[in-house]
Amino acid sequence: MSVIPFDEREGTIWFDGVLVPWREAKIHVLSHGLHYGSAVFEGERAYGGHIFKSHEHAMRLLRSAEFLDFTIPYSAAEIEAAKDLVLKTSGLADAYLRPVAWRGSEMMGVSAQNNTIHLAIAAWEWPSYFDPETKMKGIRLDMADYRRPDPRTIPSASKAAGLYMICTISKHRAENKGYADALMLDWEDNVAECTGANVFFIKDGVIHTPLADRFLNGITRQTIIDLARRRGFEVVERRIRPDEMEGFSECFITGSAAEVTPVSEIGPYRFTPAAMTKTLMDDYTAEVQPKAVAA
Repeated sequence: MSVIPFDEREGTIWFDGVLVPWREAKIHVLSHGLHYGSAVFEGERAYGGHIFKSHEHAMRLLRSAEFLDFTIPYSAAEIEAAKDLVLKTSGLADAYLRPVAWRGSEMMGVSAQNNTIHLAIAAWEWPSYFDPETKMKGIRLDMADYRRPDPRTIPSASKAAGLYMICTISKHRAENKGYADALMLDWEDNVAECTGANVFFIKDGVIHTPLADRFLNGITRQTIIDLARRRGFEVVERRIRPDEMEGFSECFITGSAAEVTPVSEIGPYRFTPAAMTKTLMDDYTAEVQPKAVAA
């Protein structure tokens, strides 16, 4: 099945306050964001015409830019309105949205304090991140070679484009070996996250997940922790050593794209997707659906 390249699709993209034809949404090759990674973005999902946690994503986008020392020239409310317009214009009820902000091309060098800050928002159809049949069986993860860097060396709380360089490399290496993704450790060799998703483990009815102070604290991650505690499940956020994975019975990953995806294998460790994972998958599916408004 052929995939249409993203620069050849039809539709419109919100670009600096104006809807422009999809194929005309272009930037200059000397944009600072391309050369120096001064760009931030969000990945969001719409279900039934409603963008899940749109406000939280808009606020995180603004914070991410602040971590990179630039200010997006739109408020959270304006960003949310723009996303709603893009979704409505797309004609899609269920979609993936990608807001992205970056430094422009006025100055080319490490310092670019006077560059224009641009913002664009696109939406497109997005099926399950992983094949549905494979997802229910649990995906297989490799162990990544690269570590998540020390937060003293990077703005780890920002969803910054440059921080995904080692994620792309790690995911490519995993896929080339037949895995769906890779699990990354932090610089002290504790379990951290996957290349674009957070990770959870289950043992004796208790959910364990790495402390999110060394990588992005995902909005889906926060949602799952809330849903689990509503269920009365105990959730422990802590440092997890790789050899502890041998003692966990279930494992799943979370993210706007991945939603809640069971894991059957991480390197030499094996897991069996079971009741608690299935319950949280179902709870998340119910949570993201638009809520009926009482008359």
